[in-house]
This record gives sequence, C-alpha cells and structure tokens, in this order.
Amino acid sequence: MIEDELWDRIEPLLPPWPDRAPGPRLVPDRQCLQGILFVLCTGIGWEDLPQELGFGSGMTCWRRLKRWTEAGVFDQLHHMLLADLNTAARIDWSRAAIDGSHIDTKKGCRNRSVAGQPRQTRK
Repeated sequence: MIEDELWDRIEPLLPPWPDRAPGPRLVPDRQCLQGILFVLCTGIGWEDLPQELGFGSGMTCWRRLKRWTEAGVFDQLHHMLLADLNTAARIDWSRAAIDGSHIDTKKGCRNRSVAGQPRQTRK
C-alpha cells in the first residue's frame, strides 16, 4: 500500500492524461502504481497480475509504467527523494560511488585528461 504522504509527492509528477486517449481512465493512477510495484517486487509477469487485487490488468499497469518512465516521473522522484534525504543528513556520502558505465559517449571524448592534465599525444 502506498502511503498518503508518498502519494502526495508522486501524484504531481504524473503527466496529465492525454486528450486523445479513448475513454476514461478505468484504473486510478495510484492503483496502477501499486500494481507496478507488485509486479516489480514479486517478479511475476505482467500478464500474471491477479485482477482480484484491484490494480487493473498487467497490460494497463505496464502501459502506465511506460508512459511515466518516458515522462521522467521516476527520475524526478528519485532526485526529489535524494534531495530530501540529503537535507535531513540521512545519506552517508563517504560510502557513495560514481559509475559512468551507463553513459553513452557516442563517438568518444575528443579531449581526454587524467587527473586534470591534458592527454599526451604522440608525435
């Protein structure tokens, strides 16, 4: 169950429902988020999400997850929660690590340097 305080933080981040979408949203966003979290936490397939839980179909939850991910909702939430934890001094930055392996460099870096020094070139 998503607590009210957390939902109050998440809801404003959600993109507005598109005007061109056919019909009303049959499953509220909060229920879909709970369905998404259920699938991600249990590891079941989207198609196996039990209807009895009231989260909507697995496909509905998956579509909502895709839409919210594309809108950057989870990145925004992550940054907001990190800022809150940092403000409350709840993050031990001495144990933090930076990993740039997921960054796409396209054609590489033209001016590489080591420890702030320009890279030596061969003549």
